[in-house]
Amino acid sequence: MAKKFGGKYSPNGASSGADIRETPPDRPIEDNTKGTTLLFVPAIILVFTSINDGPAMLAIALLGAALLTFAAWFTREGLQAQAEYDARRVARKPAIPRKMIASLATGLGVTLAAYTGDTGLIGSVIYGIVGAVLHTVAFGVDPLKDKRMEGVDTFQQDRVARVVDQADASLAAMKDHIARLEDRDLTARVASFDATARKMARTVEEDPRDLTRARKYLGVYLEGARDATVKFVDLYTRKPDPSVRTDYIALLDDLQDNFAARTDKMMEDDRTDMDIEIKVLRDRLQRDGL
Repeated sequence: MAKKFGGKYSPNGASSGADIRETPPDRPIEDNTKGTTLLFVPAIILVFTSINDGPAMLAIALLGAALLTFAAWFTREGLQAQAEYDARRVARKPAIPRKMIASLATGLGVTLAAYTGDTGLIGSVIYGIVGAVLHTVAFGVDPLKDKRMEGVDTFQQDRVARVVDQADASLAAMKDHIARLEDRDLTARVASFDATARKMARTVEEDPRDLTRARKYLGVYLEGARDATVKFVDLYTRKPDPSVRTDYIALLDDLQDNFAARTDKMMEDDRTDMDIEIKVLRDRLQRDGL
């Protein structure tokens, strides 16, 4: 008998069925990696044009191609990290400066590629420097400082950043695993839940005081959703059981309803706090005769 994924990791709430609901993201992450696939082309060309140049030059060409491929991959990763950084109000700088490392790898790769021709050592180095500079100009450098909000202490913002990073990792893992099924409806359903959960994360970033109320949702519940997704994908891959699929969608409905309700409650409380501050300030102005 199929068992519904839930239990201690699923907050209580009514399931709304297996419909696909669209929840627009609070601040969507832009896809800034379009066109980066072309960066892999030079490495392929370099290998094929060096096949008949002897073993030594072929080895140099293979090393250069490996560097250029690594640079293309790291450029894409750096652009994705940049997009996530830009989409958040509070964010830590990337732990690894991917785009800058990619610029260096591009310079080294271009140097080796040029050396397989007839440019000589000095000419090859010049080509490599130009390649690194052009890569930096085209893609920029990585964020070099943390993004923080004014009026909130560093310790509190670091706590929020750690929880949001953990939540982002759980959501990314869910999307990666569900993509293995190549099921458009399930992919859209997980994306809808992803948007709702990220809206809660953005709400906490804007007001770290909400962290206490949201910590269980962004930590325990998302980890449970990730683990349930892994189990569902493994089970559904072995045996596509419609009842298991229905139970998984019901879990997502349950989670999304509760995440949305909690986020709305936090926003209402924030509005109440603001109204209180406004009332207190007006009372003070009245007492001061202003």
